[in-house]
Amino acid sequence: MTDNARGAVFMTAAMAAFAVEDMAIKAVTADIPVGQAVAIFGLAGLLVFALVARRESEPVIHPAVISPLMLVRSACEIAGRLFFALALALTPLSSASAILQATPLVVALGGVLFFGEIVGWRRWLAIGVGFVGVLVIIRPGLDGFQPASIFAVLGTLGFAGRDLATRGSPVTMSTAQLGVLGFAMLTVAGTVLLAISGGATWPSVTTWALLATATVVGVLAYGALTKGMRVGEVSVVSPFRYSRLLFAIVLGVLIFQERPDLMTLVGSITIIASGTVLLHGNRAR
Repeated sequence: MTDNARGAVFMTAAMAAFAVEDMAIKAVTADIPVGQAVAIFGLAGLLVFALVARRESEPVIHPAVISPLMLVRSACEIAGRLFFALALALTPLSSASAILQATPLVVALGGVLFFGEIVGWRRWLAIGVGFVGVLVIIRPGLDGFQPASIFAVLGTLGFAGRDLATRGSPVTMSTAQLGVLGFAMLTVAGTVLLAISGGATWPSVTTWALLATATVVGVLAYGALTKGMRVGEVSVVSPFRYSRLLFAIVLGVLIFQERPDLMTLVGSITIIASGTVLLHGNRAR
């Protein structure tokens, strides 16, 4: 299996786990504020990755966390989490989600600008077609693009910057150490959101169980995402983020008895086709 193929597998697995995580987090926000949920989730993930690092006899905090690149990564992580959460709170979900799906386009462009990757017209076309498939599924209305949608744009830029910094992170920095850093920033973002919203409450037993589920799958997702971004080419691996929507559709059918309409099915097929073309397409020379 090629590096690009392995990267695509890791990215797809990460998106499946993220979809389960989203389902759990969505459920707990009916009981506690979203900021509190994010902060607890961040602390739990931080603890898990810290234990993994110690098990591997690695320092929990890698010295490189204070390097300029890792400081940029941390800032991007906080910005992505914070601004996108604000977008979800202030704008329609369809609008915020549609804007977020532009992340692979931004990351692919960053791969060209910062890593010298060669992206031919076939890859650009495949990325664009995948984005069109996302829009077909979400179908954002014109009224969804409000001034507050700038928060979703800023969140997208934050996530793209995080992924690009992950690609350029020191090879001596393990996945566990990157996870410690990432979930620490997630905790900061959740704390900021909670400070803004207030209203913290003690979670119920069911909420604690859902948070535990979110932590397990979130840690697995974060690890797979990190490996995917470090193994294959950014411009090839990143567009497989679109698969997150496909897993969300499956979970909706199985858990919530939802029935996707024709437009959703067409968009899903479009996304799968674009990812396949991107993985096997010829690289421009």
